[in-house]
Amino acid sequence: MSPGMSNTPSPRDRDSSEQDQFLTILSREDALARFEAALFPRAIASEKRPLADALGCALAEDVVAPIDVPPFDRSNVDGFAVRSADLASAGEASPVRVMLNDEVIACGTAPTRPVLSGTATPIATGGPVPRGADAVVMVEHTQPAGPRAIEIRRAASPGQFISYAGSDIARGEALLRSGTIIGSREIGMLAACGIAHVRVARRPRVAIISTGDELVQPGQPLRPAAIYDTNGAIVTAAISENGGEAHFLGAIADDEPQLEDAMRKALATSDMVVLSGGTSKGAGDISHRIIGRLGKPGIIAHGVALKPGKPLCLAVCDGKPVVILPGFPTSAMFTFHDMIVPVLRRMAGLPPRSEAKVNARVPVRIASELGRTEFVMVSLVEGTDGLIAYPTGKGSGAITSFAQADGFLRIDALADQMPAGGETEVTLFTPHVRVPDLVIVGSHCTGLDLVTAPLAHAGLVVRSIAVGSLGGLAAAKRGECDFAPIHLFDEKTETYNTSYLSEGLELVPGWRRMQGIVFRRGDQRFEGKSAEDAVRAALADPACIMVNRNQGAGTRILIDRLLGGARPDGYWNQPRSHNAVAAAVAQHRADWGMTIAPVAHASNLGFIPFAEEHYDFALVKARKQRPAVQAFLDELASEAGRAALVQAGFRPA
Repeated sequence: MSPGMSNTPSPRDRDSSEQDQFLTILSREDALARFEAALFPRAIASEKRPLADALGCALAEDVVAPIDVPPFDRSNVDGFAVRSADLASAGEASPVRVMLNDEVIACGTAPTRPVLSGTATPIATGGPVPRGADAVVMVEHTQPAGPRAIEIRRAASPGQFISYAGSDIARGEALLRSGTIIGSREIGMLAACGIAHVRVARRPRVAIISTGDELVQPGQPLRPAAIYDTNGAIVTAAISENGGEAHFLGAIADDEPQLEDAMRKALATSDMVVLSGGTSKGAGDISHRIIGRLGKPGIIAHGVALKPGKPLCLAVCDGKPVVILPGFPTSAMFTFHDMIVPVLRRMAGLPPRSEAKVNARVPVRIASELGRTEFVMVSLVEGTDGLIAYPTGKGSGAITSFAQADGFLRIDALADQMPAGGETEVTLFTPHVRVPDLVIVGSHCTGLDLVTAPLAHAGLVVRSIAVGSLGGLAAAKRGECDFAPIHLFDEKTETYNTSYLSEGLELVPGWRRMQGIVFRRGDQRFEGKSAEDAVRAALADPACIMVNRNQGAGTRILIDRLLGGARPDGYWNQPRSHNAVAAAVAQHRADWGMTIAPVAHASNLGFIPFAEEHYDFALVKARKQRPAVQAFLDELASEAGRAALVQAGFRPA
């Protein structure tokens, strides 16, 4: 381009650019309504399946019982088939003596001799009742009276201990209705009627495609700047969980002809196509452009007022749904469960998922964006006055958010926050929630995993929520946890942690860990220097970038102590974990930061010791006698627990 030329786009360029932006942002309800209107009503395809393969399917037609169940009058107990009239006068003082017929009726044995007046026939539980008998006497209520006779000391009423033919299921009765989900009980009913095959709604065949140049399949080496494809595996499993027949077709690079070919083949052989990535309008996001060429009516909604999940793209191509989920795992899974599962289950003939809900209190303020309905995943813990809902707070790129959360809360599009202390309704991911046995809220440390691992292996549910030392103390004061791990230095007393305790809290010594400056080996700005000299060298170099820690973390206090009032480049980069600091330095996104020695050594980074800090636990006294708390204290003091900490590079207190 010559110096005199302008970078202003031409009208044609502007039109193209504008067309590539999000379409009109729809509300969640409007987007789902339009999507369903373009797909339904539609006939549900069906197929015959053997019982063994029908579990979890929906019946496509009513099932009528072809036989009576039981198919004959049968005994409910081990005993003797008798005529009730023969025993009308029987009692403890006046037993009735009857002769035994010369056959024994077992299960699967058809009777050959009738029960005549004054006789009885031995019969097993489930055996067919013989001709002439109208009652069964339990063997416990009889006494032998010679080689071929018994005495009966109790009267019997007609029908006693007999299940009559058809008393469970009658021939011609509607056994199961269309739409019934086949579980183990339904399979038992069908098998009892001799039904070997049933017509069920065919599971929709769903093709799954991941998109992106950066994706590597699990099990393959991870190249620089690449990530493992988590969405492919997660979406495939979620489709199977919700009645679909999932077929993962792999990850396709951001090559438009290649991706279009894969999408066309998937659409030709499947009932639904689900892609992840390629919908946010980045330079490599091309999936949405292809949809317009695959069939009518095309894109139904592109951009939904959801957080997470705004980039969701919903389309219908010649009657088949095509979905492009956001690339970030949390966004992808939340939009899939919220927007796609209802459609998938309807195509599979399954009823909507039943949602269990509980009320909980939110302990911290949750900011929200006006104009977008926000769904916030939360972990539930037991507080003094009911359930507490802690936001997981890991962002839409976090893979563990779904696994570690118990459910989600909703913030209305017209609200800009959910205030701290407010009551809210939490929708659970599973029908039942198991409140953790042990709740730890505060600063995280890899040593904590070593201490809690034996408790988890013993069957205790342990929940650790990383909010920093000060956040943990606040939670402990509110009675929302059992322990708050803290490492807070008081410059006035030059001691750790004790001065930060308030009434109702007790300090439990944990371990000592060395905090220090982490850097890439060979960096002469840091090699061979003390922590103070290294920081001075870093501050003297404008090109030297640091990585900080989040406010409220004990590590942040140490960093600010070293920096004085300086705020160098990178100061406002504030990750929440030691591992994130080490990763930033190892990947050249930063030149130095502060972390603990075990993390630095695990990342093969240089390390300058600065301060051995005390990583202790603020124990809520009112919860001290809980079994899980005692189990944690025992493990912390055990020889095995201390040895594991030493091996990892910590020094037990």
